[in-house]
Amino acid sequence: MAEALTLARPYAEAAFSLAKDEAHSHGPKVFESWSLALRRLSQFAASAEVHALMGDPSVEPERLSTILVEVVGGLTETQKNLVLTLALNQRLSVAPEVSSLFDGLRSEHEGVVRAQIRSALPLNEKQTADVLALLTQKFKKPTQAEVVVDPSLIGGVCIVVGDEVIDASVSGKLTKMASALTN
Repeated sequence: MAEALTLARPYAEAAFSLAKDEAHSHGPKVFESWSLALRRLSQFAASAEVHALMGDPSVEPERLSTILVEVVGGLTETQKNLVLTLALNQRLSVAPEVSSLFDGLRSEHEGVVRAQIRSALPLNEKQTADVLALLTQKFKKPTQAEVVVDPSLIGGVCIVVGDEVIDASVSGKLTKMASALTN
């Protein structure tokens, strides 16, 4: 994971720099366009079909790039060039990390904390608002969150903000207990 982040960082920083340049002439919605494009690219790049194509020496990087651009759809020329660069440098496998790092740079630029809240059960609006209020207080910045239901947590929540993980889940506590008992 650390190696993937290291490989992805220059691409994320370059993409963010390009997005900032585009935002000067096209407005701040450019950042959302880039985030969405990188998320879609990540989803397709992580698929078994694309992994098979990446591992096939008969598929040229340019062809792989063209396929991904067509499948992802709606990319700007600059975004298409990023896909081509990733393909030529055999770095499509780090597309999820590029997306994540880009979103982190975007959040920092916008002065917003973005969190992922994984919950064993769906949260109602008040519960979500309460968690967001606590995160805003903790990080002293406005907080936005993606709420994901993850039954594997058994109970409780697990919150991810950048590199920080706040694990208040039953499965997390069971893992810690098992580790303590085996040591």
